[in-house]
Amino acid sequence: MLLYVNGDSHTAAAEAVNSYAFAEDDPELNYMRRLPHPDNLSVSWGKTLADTVKAGFKCDAESAASNDRIMRTTRQWLAQQTRSAKELLMIIQWSTWERQEWYQDGTYYQVNASGTDQVPDVLQDRYKRYIVDVDWKQCIQRWHQEIWTLHQDLTVLGIRHVFFNGNNHFGSVPAEQRLDWGISYIGPYDPAMTFNQWLLNQGHHTVSPNSYHFGRSAHTAWSRFVLQYCIKNQLV
Repeated sequence: MLLYVNGDSHTAAAEAVNSYAFAEDDPELNYMRRLPHPDNLSVSWGKTLADTVKAGFKCDAESAASNDRIMRTTRQWLAQQTRSAKELLMIIQWSTWERQEWYQDGTYYQVNASGTDQVPDVLQDRYKRYIVDVDWKQCIQRWHQEIWTLHQDLTVLGIRHVFFNGNNHFGSVPAEQRLDWGISYIGPYDPAMTFNQWLLNQGHHTVSPNSYHFGRSAHTAWSRFVLQYCIKNQLV
């Protein structure tokens, strides 16, 4: 079996054992650019889960990633697959709903509404407009539908998959618009079932008061939780 994971810094395990989010933050690993730092990735919930079930492991996560990036890289990876569906298990962590990916001069930029992202001069005006015009309701509606479409596509392909939320959730989606995800989405409408909130409720803390990231013990805890979920639902 091959475990494929994707997501943002929660899946890249930013700061899990050191202070780095990207490999390039480490002067010795500048050539790895925005890939997860290997020391952090080695203790991530995904790698821990793969090792536990003795599966191969592929991680496409990147810190600060938008759902645009997660969706793009996931679909690109799927398009290149030659393995049979029964060999694959995909677990995808979704990022915050407002983040976007912009392509400019051969580079993909991940942006969010914090106002602190670094983008080239040619994108400065666009970034300012984006911050002012963020429509959270529209963002939520968009991703609720796009993730559903991916779920349907994976179901048709017969690929086992589990989604979960990183920080945001779909709790504001009206009851009549909620969808039946079966076993393929962990608590999509439950504020307590995001990666962040579940770990906090279990007594884990971020690596520092001004960080959104969790350490090794928290990743181990989430890995065990996901493993039990997969066993219960006969996904492994």
